[in-house]
Amino acid sequence: MKKVFVVEKSDNVGTAVGEPIGAGETVGTEGRVTDRTVVARADIPYGHKIALADIPKGAQVTKYGLSIGSALADIKAGDHVHIHNVESNRGRGDKAAQAR
Repeated sequence: MKKVFVVEKSDNVGTAVGEPIGAGETVGTEGRVTDRTVVARADIPYGHKIALADIPKGAQVTKYGLSIGSALADIKAGDHVHIHNVESNRGRGDKAAQAR
């Protein structure tokens, strides 16, 4: 089973750090969180994120226990999470202050 890296229980995404993930593959978690599995609904390139749970439009996307942005659309567990469906709050003083 392929693995994604997850640090905190509150994270709703994991990062493909070992190798790319193909659509339909079952994915487990490694890091400090090792008890989650999800089926990839799309190809996930190396270094990109996969949703570990459903993330509603407007909800915070959480990685390393911190908000990294908000969902631009409903994101289903197993979806590829990247700039096409997340508005980043990193490097934006106006958004970063809201996420704290």
